[in-house]
Amino acid sequence: MQALINLIKHEAFGGVLLLTATVLALVFGNSGILSHFYNEILSSQFVIGFRGHDLAKPLITWVNDGLMVVFFFVVGLELKREVKEGALREKSQIVLPLVGALGGVTLPAVIFWAFNHGDEFALRGWAIPTATDIAFALGILALLGAKRVPAGLKVFLMTLAVIDDLCAIIIIALFYTGQLSLVSMGLAALCLGALGVLHHFRVPKKSLYLFFTFLLWLSVLNSGVHATIAGVLAAFCIPTRDMHGKHMLNELLADLSSVTTYFILPVFAFVNAGVSLAGVSISQLVNSVSSGIFFGLLAGKQLGVFIFSLIFIRLGFAKLPAGTTWIQFYGVCILTGIGFTMSLFVDSLAYHESKEFFHADKLAVLAASLASGVLGAIYLLVYHKAKAGSNLK
Repeated sequence: MQALINLIKHEAFGGVLLLTATVLALVFGNSGILSHFYNEILSSQFVIGFRGHDLAKPLITWVNDGLMVVFFFVVGLELKREVKEGALREKSQIVLPLVGALGGVTLPAVIFWAFNHGDEFALRGWAIPTATDIAFALGILALLGAKRVPAGLKVFLMTLAVIDDLCAIIIIALFYTGQLSLVSMGLAALCLGALGVLHHFRVPKKSLYLFFTFLLWLSVLNSGVHATIAGVLAAFCIPTRDMHGKHMLNELLADLSSVTTYFILPVFAFVNAGVSLAGVSISQLVNSVSSGIFFGLLAGKQLGVFIFSLIFIRLGFAKLPAGTTWIQFYGVCILTGIGFTMSLFVDSLAYHESKEFFHADKLAVLAASLASGVLGAIYLLVYHKAKAGSNLK
C-alpha cells in the first residue's frame, strides 16, 4: 500500500495517467463494439437546466468547454503564483524561458504555414504545434532524476511551459473566438467586476469566488469567446492572501491541482485521443496538416527554443541555467516538443472535430509528442552515461 501511495505521489504519475488514458482511447476508438460504445457516449447529450432554461451539450463538449475551464483556472493560479512569488517574479530568471517560449511558438507556426499556406481551412490549425505539455515534460525529467538533469534546467522547463500556457491562452482569445454576444459579454463583465471587488477587499470566502467564477463561465460560454478564458480571468481575481493572512491562492491550488492532474487531464485525453483508423490509408494520413503538426512539434519546438535562447545568451541578455551545459540544455529543448494536451485542445478549436484530415491531425500530435519525449529522454540518458564514463577515466 505504501508503494502505491509513493507511486501516486511521484511527480511522473500524472504523465503515466495521461499516457494510459491515451492508450485506452485508441483501443476504444478502434475496437468494434467498444468503438460504437465510445462514440455513443461522447456524442450523448447531457443537460443542465433551471426553470425551463436548459443547456444541452454532448459529453465531449462538456469536457472541452467545462472541465477544461477548471484546468485553465489552475493554470491561471499557477501563473499568478509564479508572478507574485515564483520564477516569474525576477526579471533575470524570466528572460531565458520567455525568449525560449517565443521561439517555441514562432518557428512551429512558420513550419506549419510552410506546409499549409495554400489552404485557408488547414491554416486554422497553425497554433496546434506551438504548445508544450507541462505534465508530460516534467514527468520525464522526474523519471530521469536529479542526477541526470540539474535543478536549473527543471526550473527553466517549468517556467517555459507556464509561459507557453500563457501564450496559448492569448492565442485562443485572439484567434479562436466566435461571433460575440454583447449581452453575454456584459454579464461576463459584471461577474468579473464582482470578482474584482472580492479581490480588492480580499474576502476570505472561497465559495463566493467559485460562485461568481461559475456565473462567469456560463456567460463566457454563450458570448462567443472560448469558455476556458473564464478560468484564467477568474484565477487572476483570487487574492494571494485573504484579509486574515491565509494563503488563499495556495489553498485553492492544493485543492484543485490533484483534481486536474489525476482526473480532468486523463478524461480530456480519453475523450479526445480516440482516433479511429478504420478504412484510412497511409497516403491519407500523410497530408499537409499532419506534416505541419508533426514537424512543427518535433523539429520546430526544439529548434525554436534553442536558437532563440542561443542568440540571447550570445548577445549577453541571458545566461544558461546554473550547472548546465549546452548539450544538456538542448536535451531539454527536445522535450518541449511534447505538445499533447494543449495541442489536442487547440486542434479541437481549430477544426471542430472535422474528419477532413482523416484524424491525421490528432495522430500527428500524438506521434510528435511521443517522439519528442522518447528522443529527449534517450538523449539526456546517453549524455549522462557518457559524462559519467569520462569522469571515471
